[in-house]
Amino acid sequence: MIKRMMMALCIFVCTFTLVACSGQQTNEPLTLGVNAIKTEIDKENKIITTKDSEEKGVLGNDCLIDCSKIPMIYSKYEVMKRCISGMNFPDYRYEQLIKMIFAQHIPDFHSMYMLPERLRSNLAETFGTSVCGLVPVTHRASGQADKVLFQLKDGNCVETVNLHYKKGWESFCVSSQCGCGFGCKFCATGAIGHKRNMTADEITDQILYFYLAGHQINSVSFMGMGEPFANPNLFDALKILTNPSLFGLSQRRITISTIGMIPGIKRLTRDFPQVNLAFSLHSPFEKQRSELMPINQTYPLHKVMDALDAHVANTKRRLFLAYIMLGGINDSAEHAKALAHLILSRGALSYLYHVDLIPYNATDKTARKFTASNHEAIKNFSDILHSNRISVAIRMQFGSDIGAGCGQLYADERD
Repeated sequence: MIKRMMMALCIFVCTFTLVACSGQQTNEPLTLGVNAIKTEIDKENKIITTKDSEEKGVLGNDCLIDCSKIPMIYSKYEVMKRCISGMNFPDYRYEQLIKMIFAQHIPDFHSMYMLPERLRSNLAETFGTSVCGLVPVTHRASGQADKVLFQLKDGNCVETVNLHYKKGWESFCVSSQCGCGFGCKFCATGAIGHKRNMTADEITDQILYFYLAGHQINSVSFMGMGEPFANPNLFDALKILTNPSLFGLSQRRITISTIGMIPGIKRLTRDFPQVNLAFSLHSPFEKQRSELMPINQTYPLHKVMDALDAHVANTKRRLFLAYIMLGGINDSAEHAKALAHLILSRGALSYLYHVDLIPYNATDKTARKFTASNHEAIKNFSDILHSNRISVAIRMQFGSDIGAGCGQLYADERD
């Protein structure tokens, strides 16, 4: 009975005027100033407690939410909406705000002159002057690739790559974690280790930065720093990116790359079946894959393939197998034949598996050193797959000279 009463009290309190203060996502408790009651919600443990708290007010309103302490996962766009509602502005002000961000590309709150000055000031005080919460530190360009090093609010850094094609198509490779804790032997990001997960806003702000600068967002791939499925905030980021009122991206314009985290694969199949899925394979042999990618000891290749089969059967969509070509390591005819057998053994849906052969991009960040397979070895590998009627392509290389290639991201100003 007490628990029900406290739940009712929480719902009642949360319906009062709300003034949002920060879009950061944390697991700290929610603070309300309504009726001098502080409500703390532990969503994971479903514990609700109240205790007296000093009543607060902001800009003449009698209620304040310290949104930096909201335990639930709110995007900053939801916080903006609550802020506007909490200040007793009509709902259309939120629609104006979103239009100024996503239609008019206005990058800072103070320049949104259609909004009342009081609201502009509150938004700037809450989120900072810029709509985008990331700070660009360095920008490097080479041919068809641009790499931007961003600093997050806590000082951690991540990198994002913009690939632009001659026909005008722009694709963005985004990061999902600060560093990565899975230690793939050939990957520079894995040499950093895991620092923390990025929030949904930090993930999507990588795209927002380029969008506000006038870039077309034709496609987004989660192939930057980190393992996307190791970050539960990934799925909130997908909701933001596919929200028709915000970025409005089609699920089919988004690709998630994974080293083989089965729970994430299953959730993607259930919640976002039209998002493209790429699996970092890199060896058809269990033992060798475990040596190159320690994750294989937790999620063995044969079990991952079962999860991929279920994904393909459910979605009827092409699935991409990424295969980095390491000279003298995984580029032999034996490897190619074993890979062909692995795919053909999928049965009737094997035609939906596509292999991308990726020439290794050199990095000096890893403890173990590798070299790229030569052109002849890559062609022979591709020919064997073709002869077995396997769909295969040799991936074009962009940005390897500026450390923007696959496996090179390290979030270092010197790179």
